[in-house]
Amino acid sequence: MAKVTLISGKICSGKSTLAEKLRLKKRAVVLSVDEITLAIFGQFIGEKHDEVVEKTQKYLFDKSLKLIECGVNVILDWGFWQRQERDEARNFYLEKGIETEFYYIDITEEEWKRRVAKRNQAVKENNLSAYFVDENLRIKFSNLFEPPTEDENMICVR
Repeated sequence: MAKVTLISGKICSGKSTLAEKLRLKKRAVVLSVDEITLAIFGQFIGEKHDEVVEKTQKYLFDKSLKLIECGVNVILDWGFWQRQERDEARNFYLEKGIETEFYYIDITEEEWKRRVAKRNQAVKENNLSAYFVDENLRIKFSNLFEPPTEDENMICVR
């Protein structure tokens, strides 16, 4: 049976890069919230951002089930920043008898700031379709992120 790979990490930590590497290795389809929201709404969704993200995640959970039913491995690339989100995702698939594998990208604060700056430059130059992360957004996301604990049995990538 096909399985689901989930990737957790801060914004700009390398989740999408890892998802692409795993896509080829696991012969999987990558489902990305950012890819959909950026394609439809562009950089600035505004005050509806959280609502749009939640609806997009629900859609992708449902879509993942159809892909798995067809024997296709799935990679969910959207951060899973909080323990509750990770637990809910695990339980969603566990209840359906679907195997999951969770990766966590663990990078230093220094490296993270470097990657944010690099990505922002690429976005400014229209070389990358991704969200621009200003200092306020970087701090907000940093405060929201709950690093996984050992009992979550995640594959750590540094």
